[in-house]
Amino acid sequence: MDEEFNILLVGLDEESREAILDVSGDEHWESSVADDWKAAVDFLQHNSVDVVVADASIPEAELAEISERLKDGRHWGTLVFLCPKGGVSAVQMEVDALLEKPIDRHELAEVVGRAQVRKRISLESGIVGKSVQMKQVLEAIIQIAPTDITVLVTGETGTGKELIARAIHNHSRRKSRAFLAVDCGALAEGILESELFGHERGAFTGAVARHKGIFEAAEGGTIFLDEIGEMSPATQVRFLRVLEQRELRRVGGTETVQVDVRVIAATNRDLAAAVREGNFRQDLYYRLKVFEIYLPPLRERREDIPLLVDAFVRSYCDEHKISFPGISQDAMQLLMHYPWPGNIRELRNLVESMVALSPRRKVTAEDIPRYFKEYLQQGPSFSHLLPVRLKKSPDQSERELIYRSLLALREDVAEIKKFLLEGQRVAKPIPINPYEMSFVAEVGEAGEREVKEADQTDTGGLKSIAEMEKEMIQEALKQTGGNKKKAARMLGIGERTLYRKIEKYGLQ
Repeated sequence: MDEEFNILLVGLDEESREAILDVSGDEHWESSVADDWKAAVDFLQHNSVDVVVADASIPEAELAEISERLKDGRHWGTLVFLCPKGGVSAVQMEVDALLEKPIDRHELAEVVGRAQVRKRISLESGIVGKSVQMKQVLEAIIQIAPTDITVLVTGETGTGKELIARAIHNHSRRKSRAFLAVDCGALAEGILESELFGHERGAFTGAVARHKGIFEAAEGGTIFLDEIGEMSPATQVRFLRVLEQRELRRVGGTETVQVDVRVIAATNRDLAAAVREGNFRQDLYYRLKVFEIYLPPLRERREDIPLLVDAFVRSYCDEHKISFPGISQDAMQLLMHYPWPGNIRELRNLVESMVALSPRRKVTAEDIPRYFKEYLQQGPSFSHLLPVRLKKSPDQSERELIYRSLLALREDVAEIKKFLLEGQRVAKPIPINPYEMSFVAEVGEAGEREVKEADQTDTGGLKSIAEMEKEMIQEALKQTGGNKKKAARMLGIGERTLYRKIEKYGLQ
């Protein structure tokens, strides 16, 4: 592999450090050493790192700080913990890999080598994302690409299913042959059959000559069938024969044609439900579902949004030879909390609009609503998607986001409790308008914000925001079995913020 690959060793004992440096020399990795977590954080602020190997004996809060730093766009974010023998089960943080001492050089080479392959596939294929979900997608590509197994890629519209199909093809033995894509939902039944299987002269009006279909044209390569759930029952029968027998007959013909082609199909529909409803053949469904790759919607991997924004900005600026001042932190917070029903396609369109129309300064939170004009025109329902008050500092905006998440979670828990205890349906709670939140005070002399009651004269038996915050953190920790990374994700806050809150409320 030609690209530079950097690993950082943090807080390791001399024996472990020397063993890893020895493997690094053999594998041509660029290795750096940090004696403690502070040195590691400083190194990560100024250098690009692909893999961090840290001693699991480092305090959890400090390891969480390193993990948070790895999410920066310049890093590839693979985190490996080194544990004493038999100590793997004691690790609660989510990491990419756990290795036991003494180090097994082959196991180390395997773990770091897979991270190296993920990076290469991501760079070559344009797949942007370092979230757990996208690492799983890249791992699936690594696993399935060398084979000829049929693949089904599922996910909502706009999640990038064709990009995954191309990545599989480009890392397979068929990469030197054709990759042909067909949108099954864009063609009428008769036209789709002709496009896929070809037709003979005179097969229908206008068929003045023999025409080879996509399956023949892609001989030795890969065919990508998008929106496979839109295929008609009659076409499904012909397609199933190709999958099972590796042969076809052109429309209007009798000659059997052998084909050698790999099939990757994609859909945004629930094919299992379509089978139950009689709209999709069960035997075809099982033939397609040999290996499934699920692409999560953008709202399920919000941590990838800044990386995607940066990639789209660079791509647009390079293509049009223009510069862009950038996006402020509060504006990025708005983008990260919007649900993105159109997923990556919608995000890309919005980013390109921002770059093309932006003033000669950074885009701020105040600018964002104009780019969402089409959603604002749909009515007040969009207001709850902007969960921070404009003209606020990033810290104040983050605080309001935390409280909004806590309040929403508290309402959900209260509904569930009431339903279980009373055995009755409860009314949908009144949405909280973030612009009416008046409990975030200005920063005091000590720099610490104080939470105040909106009306201290009549609390009406309500708990204070601080009490609710503590209660929600306790509930999140309970539901996740003490896993702080999962708890932070549930609450919609960063791990560092959660650790500060835990310390503040004495929840250790």
